[in-house]
Amino acid sequence: METNLKKYFLIAGEPSGDLHGGNLIRAIKNLHPNSSFIGHGGDMMRKEGMHIIEHIDNLSIMGFTEVLKHLPRMIKIMQRTLDAIYKSRPSRIILIDYPGFNLRLAKKISYLNIPITYFILPQAWAWKEERVEKMKKVIDQAISIFPFEAEWYRSKNFFVEYLGHPFMDLEHMDESTKSFYERHSLEIKNPILTLLPGSRQQEIDRHWPIYLETVVLLRKKFDNLQVLVGKSSNITLPNCPEYFKIETDARKTMIVGTAALVSSGTATLECAIEAIPLVVCYKLFPLSWFIAQSLVKVKYSSIVNLIVDRQIVPELLQNKMRPELLVDELTQLINTESKKRIRMLSEFKKLKESLGKPGAYSRAAESILKQTI
Repeated sequence: METNLKKYFLIAGEPSGDLHGGNLIRAIKNLHPNSSFIGHGGDMMRKEGMHIIEHIDNLSIMGFTEVLKHLPRMIKIMQRTLDAIYKSRPSRIILIDYPGFNLRLAKKISYLNIPITYFILPQAWAWKEERVEKMKKVIDQAISIFPFEAEWYRSKNFFVEYLGHPFMDLEHMDESTKSFYERHSLEIKNPILTLLPGSRQQEIDRHWPIYLETVVLLRKKFDNLQVLVGKSSNITLPNCPEYFKIETDARKTMIVGTAALVSSGTATLECAIEAIPLVVCYKLFPLSWFIAQSLVKVKYSSIVNLIVDRQIVPELLQNKMRPELLVDELTQLINTESKKRIRMLSEFKKLKESLGKPGAYSRAAESILKQTI
């Protein structure tokens, strides 16, 4: 075991990045206990011992118009980040997703010649392909979490490692199913609808009223329907009915749910891995949607559909994100005998097998340590 001190500067700007960052820090510490961590992240990274400079609650922004609104604040955060890296002189910088900020930072800090690892890569295959050339100039190690993504980057003459998908590492419930049901006063014989409306407040503001209307309509079809909400700690849910059961560990809501309504994002893949049929939805501000439509080159929004390159989960986006349409799809998934549900679960099993074996965080940590002097 190496004993020399290694200092890492990590940057994650969203809850999903905080999850991956926390697990990666733990894996690095297991292999090299004499490591220290500083940077931007959330509660999970802090729990693993990282000194937080800027919390993800101040960083998570989605949409073109939203970014413009917060631009002055983000410029100040960028300068504070550059100053912190200059003063701390870490052994290595680890960037986690959050490409709009992270790629700009990598370019600005390149003069210090600090090696940079990118873990959870920009989805340049979907849009902004020109980012590949920028990455070649400033990133000396790139680790992908999708096999098709690694192949795509390699086809652009940029070497990328694929070491498995981190979601295969995530632990299951730390309590029994019986205990979970009792804690939330749930009936095991009745169906459960899991709601995952998003991890940013601006997503909640757009999605939550539609979620509420959808549940009202669904309960007319399923009078015994129970509702679980996976709620991020950084959001508030207005007008939440008393019968909604709130759970801060979203993964638990996936494990026990019958079907899920999910805002497009990494949670869609978590649902597939946990074998809960889902409907994907998302809504942007109109201008942001218009811009996205002109820039994005992929056919699907959900990473589940992107991995298999065909639609296995329904996507109701923007103007299609309407309660009556969501109800039509969810009705088929709540019915445990429906052909659509059975077919979707079969596809999830094959998708999970394609992601490889557990151990992605440990393999990533080992690769990072080998590259760090």
